[in-house]
Amino acid sequence: MTTNGGFEPVFCTIVPPHLLDRLARHEDPTVAAPARRTLERDAYERTHRRMTTVIGAPAVAPPAGKQAEQPHRTVYDARHGTALPGHKVRGEGDQPVTDATVNRAYAGLGATFELYLTAYGRDSIDGSGLPLDATVHYDKDYDNAFWNGEQMVFGDGDGEIFLDFTIPVDVIGHELTHGVTQHTANLAYYGQSGALNESVSDVFGSLIKQYTLGQTAAEADWLIGAGLLAPRVHGTALRSMKAPGTAYDDPQLGKDPQPATMDHYVHTGSDNGGVHINSGIPNHAFYLAATALGGHAWEKAGQVWYDVLTGGELQQDALFADFATLTVKAARERYGAGDELQAVTKAWEQVGVRTL
Repeated sequence: MTTNGGFEPVFCTIVPPHLLDRLARHEDPTVAAPARRTLERDAYERTHRRMTTVIGAPAVAPPAGKQAEQPHRTVYDARHGTALPGHKVRGEGDQPVTDATVNRAYAGLGATFELYLTAYGRDSIDGSGLPLDATVHYDKDYDNAFWNGEQMVFGDGDGEIFLDFTIPVDVIGHELTHGVTQHTANLAYYGQSGALNESVSDVFGSLIKQYTLGQTAAEADWLIGAGLLAPRVHGTALRSMKAPGTAYDDPQLGKDPQPATMDHYVHTGSDNGGVHINSGIPNHAFYLAATALGGHAWEKAGQVWYDVLTGGELQQDALFADFATLTVKAARERYGAGDELQAVTKAWEQVGVRTL
């Protein structure tokens, strides 16, 4: 397993801690109690992840007899406990079960595997057929989903603010992409490199949803986590790549704080230096590039971003300008001085990131 050099090992959740912090202070105990428990659980899992990385987690190899370039999925049920992985409920090739949450997790793992293989020739998360494991029904009223460096974990939500975290396929793709980043550029999870880490997961999470639905860039909603917020919440999703800062505006959650350009970059010490907040800037750059090019976003814009993530030149502590410069270089190397290069270059200009 890789580590972040001198940086803290990564434990990645889909719901930002600043949202849970706000909910935990709510006067309504039905809102506050699940958020507090989720924050406590996340803190425990983050510490466990750090210790596992320091001690050394066992390497996971594809199972004997696994066909190359075929997924190997296993879904477990935690039965509202916290022991991982839990009880096996569906393996690769098994028929659907009566639990829709299990089936959605299984399908989401498959959708992620298929996008990476079909579009980019990548065999699973590590490029070498890594088994895809997921645990559902984690803890009680758990308001998050996470990648812990080895597997996916999904909460059921509290039913008041968040619904079942297996509902949006882009949430599954987002978290699994943290695994891809872990095995490639391994971006440090703080400040601009951390925001890039989050943005890359949003980009490919959105592409996985678009690929699954057969959508073009123009047809896509560019929302991350649509369908996750409960009916009482005033909002459409956790984040919007099309219009960062507009995903929600709710008395419980507050207003979406994401900026779309560097003019509104948020300087903060919370959320690992604003990794879930400032990711709106590179998110918006990708949206602008993809929609300018049109067609299926995973084919050209997605290819450029994938080339940078896996190309070996992206440093762990990369800034937005470093990433932007490499996307321009990748667009030129793959497509020449045509529309692709112009679209990528202009997108970064529009969000106020200067290429080097």
